[in-house]
Amino acid sequence: MHILARAALGMFLLALPLIASAQGRPAGVTTEFVTTSTMSETVSVFGEVVAGRQSAVAARVAGLAQTVPIRVGDHVEQGDVLARLDTELLEIELSQAEAQIAIAEAGIAVSQARLDRAEKAFRRAETLRENSTIAEAQLEERASDFAEARGAFEEAQARIKASETALSEVRYRLENAVIRAPFEAIILDVATEVGQFISAGSQVATLIDTAALEIEASVPARFVNALRADQTVTATTDVGETVELSMRAILPTEFSATRTRPVRFELIEPNAAIAVGQTVTLDVPISAPREVTTVPKDALVQAQGGWSVFLNQDGKATPRTIEIGAALDNAFEVISGLAPGDEVVVRGNERLRPGQDIEPSGPPRSEAPQNGDTQTETNGAEASDENG
Repeated sequence: MHILARAALGMFLLALPLIASAQGRPAGVTTEFVTTSTMSETVSVFGEVVAGRQSAVAARVAGLAQTVPIRVGDHVEQGDVLARLDTELLEIELSQAEAQIAIAEAGIAVSQARLDRAEKAFRRAETLRENSTIAEAQLEERASDFAEARGAFEEAQARIKASETALSEVRYRLENAVIRAPFEAIILDVATEVGQFISAGSQVATLIDTAALEIEASVPARFVNALRADQTVTATTDVGETVELSMRAILPTEFSATRTRPVRFELIEPNAAIAVGQTVTLDVPISAPREVTTVPKDALVQAQGGWSVFLNQDGKATPRTIEIGAALDNAFEVISGLAPGDEVVVRGNERLRPGQDIEPSGPPRSEAPQNGDTQTETNGAEASDENG
């Protein structure tokens, strides 16, 4: 037993230098810089996806549906065919209108020749009457013939215009016998089938422009004045996806029961995967943006009566009591105790002692402090009681 005790004592004495060396080694930590961010207070409101442009496309002319090449859910480009009407009768009417034009043009040529002859006869009779070589009755007869020829010519001109109008009408009906998409869209409803008679003004299909979807939210009236068109608003869908919005218009109505006003927001990225009628939650700014100092949430250590952090000051862990404010994503507003550029410990701070030597595992994870990083605060956010 004495031999074993002596051996254990010897091993302990040999290990003392190693234990002393380990205790004097700097603690490995990770640090970040205290930065500044642009913050505005927000309030959460519910919104609904609405159609910025939806159209019930109607037929301009009546006719029998010959082809309907679309189905619900189809994507169509502007100008794509939605339906074609039977045009057999219209083509016959077009031929008739063109024939009437030809007849009218021939009639005006004849009327022009008659008018020229009647005018020459009248002018000659006027000359002869001045020389008393023609009776007054003959002059009146020539004048009557001239007036009649002029009337016939004007009638032929009117017939030309009427024929041209009839031709234009037939061409209009032919052109609009093909019903086309007025804009790029998705087909929501098809209201006609092949063989169905379509009256002028009857609905053919309903289209929605998915690139023009908007979100309408009822914002408390007292916060409306804080909204700005150049400020980005974040909306979250019921499946957790986020979309970025910008305010387009504050509608001039107010709901007296809720004291809210409808506000329309445009999607910054128009191809977001959302649908009309879908509900979203918007973080709407309720105050003007302001610059604040922010500290990473992982740097916070629960202290008696508040919060503290460890700063890296010349390789020493220096505790600092701070006062924090609103939450901003993964950071908190610093009301007092820190300044931009301070280097705080965000990993390994749970076991640090004041004045202990520390050695960051690398350069601070964030760059030197920069202004303009927009963060959003949610009303009522509080610091978590759990560090890290």
